[in-house]
Amino acid sequence: MHAIGIDIGGTKVAGALVTEEGEILRLERRPTPAGDPAAIVDVVVALVRELSDGEDVVAAGVAAAGFIDVTQSIVYYAPNINWRSEPFRMRLSERLPGLDITVDNDANAAGWAEYRFGAGRGFHDMTMLTIGTGVGGAIVTDGRLFRGGFGAGGEIGHLRVVPGGHPCGCGQKGCIEQYGSGRALLRFAGEIADAGGIGQGLAAARAANGGVLDGAAVGRLLQEGDPGAVAALRELGDWLGQACASIAAVLDPELFVFGGGVAIAGDLLLDPVRESFLAHLPARGFHPEPRFVAAQLVNDAGVVGAADLARLHAGGAAGTRE
Repeated sequence: MHAIGIDIGGTKVAGALVTEEGEILRLERRPTPAGDPAAIVDVVVALVRELSDGEDVVAAGVAAAGFIDVTQSIVYYAPNINWRSEPFRMRLSERLPGLDITVDNDANAAGWAEYRFGAGRGFHDMTMLTIGTGVGGAIVTDGRLFRGGFGAGGEIGHLRVVPGGHPCGCGQKGCIEQYGSGRALLRFAGEIADAGGIGQGLAAARAANGGVLDGAAVGRLLQEGDPGAVAALRELGDWLGQACASIAAVLDPELFVFGGGVAIAGDLLLDPVRESFLAHLPARGFHPEPRFVAAQLVNDAGVVGAADLARLHAGGAAGTRE
């Protein structure tokens, strides 16, 4: 039985028809009308109808960045869309009668996809961090997706690592999102460029781009092995490793999976994460240590996870180990 997964991003809405094995049969994309919540409902409904036409579809799942309630119905707060206590599932169900609908956090959906069909297969306890513009997180413990008492658990990006540190969009200061994200990488790279020395390549790239150092330039320099870009990535990895050590003290996962745009750097990122993790791990040497790996599904994780969670929800077993 097929299910539909929808992933609402800041610039695009992706929709896919997905099999029980996590295979994408059809994939469609539309621009995100981020400033118009009603228009987003229209886009999602149109995608679901198009993808389900002529197919045996049991459910549709929608993934979005934001705080979602434990019933997978209400978006408490979405930073990139004007949603505040938005009854999104009800609005979709009114337009798509007879179809089981669920709403989930986008990082939860991506993490569940990796657990079921990607890098997390064969493990029971996994923590995933998505490293993009911000830092997202998903926690699977004993085969179940952790949501917390109110549904907003797993927001790893807002784990505070520096009291009184850089302001975060959540309203607090010093969150790991401000030290372990793509935005943080650009800040570190800019600081290294300003200092000269190994930052000459970064400074030249910034000058060639009208005084702006962007992700594409830093990514290119990383591929070339530029020492300044590598140093910026190592600083990012150091902060992420510290955060993972704190997470491990509480959750003790078997596996850390890293997804998102920055994670395509692979071992260039994971090596300093591992080193920092071990340097900050409590009681190191007295119990097994987790593995650190890159995500496998990359850009498809959101739609695949949303579809699978919706299918499981329709069967009364969302977020459980089969």
